[in-house]
Amino acid sequence: MTKEETAQNVAEYLSVSKAEALPIVEKAIVGGETEEKNLAEWFGLRFTPNVVFIDEEGYARMCIDALKILGTTAATDYGSSRQRDLGQLWADMTRGYLGEMAFKLFLAERGVEIELGHEVGDLTDYLPSDIHRIKKSGEEWRVPKARVGIKATKWNGIWFDIPGNQFSHSDLHLLVKVGTSRDHLFAYFKKISIFKDKILRVGQDIGLLSKVEAGNLYDKLPTFKPIPAYIAGFVAQNATYKELSYRGRKGRMHYTIREWNGPINPGDLEKVKNKESLSARGKVQF
Repeated sequence: MTKEETAQNVAEYLSVSKAEALPIVEKAIVGGETEEKNLAEWFGLRFTPNVVFIDEEGYARMCIDALKILGTTAATDYGSSRQRDLGQLWADMTRGYLGEMAFKLFLAERGVEIELGHEVGDLTDYLPSDIHRIKKSGEEWRVPKARVGIKATKWNGIWFDIPGNQFSHSDLHLLVKVGTSRDHLFAYFKKISIFKDKILRVGQDIGLLSKVEAGNLYDKLPTFKPIPAYIAGFVAQNATYKELSYRGRKGRMHYTIREWNGPINPGDLEKVKNKESLSARGKVQF
């Protein structure tokens, strides 16, 4: 099965366009989930069995859970000092919670119920595990024996980023790829008529929009659809891992380049030869 054929199969399975499906396949290859020669096996044995769909009710629950703790969450954007506005923070937190909901649905299909810990509380109580209680068929609710951390990323994510000392806090870390676009919150708002019955109605009441203009704006807004999510895999804390090798040194603001595999400007050539510090502009090994 070629990459194009696999993308077509993914598109049909997820009810998305082929243009949206192709990056999913490409990232699976780049991220090491599969090789191009094994795409048929990846699609049939790994991808489709591990995909779930989150409906409107599931989205609403995670959206509201995120809203509950919005005021207690740091607005700093990861990797920078930039502060996210409230809407972006809410959307990002909702996406993270959708990853947890996806795993909840995944287990439910296999006869296991879990309770997610989304209440406001002390960080030390919630950091080690995103699953607070578990119940197998025919059993009572209990605290899980393993501490499980769930990380959500977008379809184009290939890195399982576990910052700081978080890796040691949980026994298992799961990666879930969530098929949310950047406007998923707006799509949900449209679904529950916030735009049609509130915002666009106000525009008509104050004379800013005609009925036809309001209708046209409404039609252009994104439409909510069940959100696909793919449980991509997991890593265990107690497994044996090889130490990653690298060449170069990362400074506070720049990389000191030791090996360069990307395009380069003629004026930069001498700097690279002399191993001076450069801002990375290309594919860099460091």
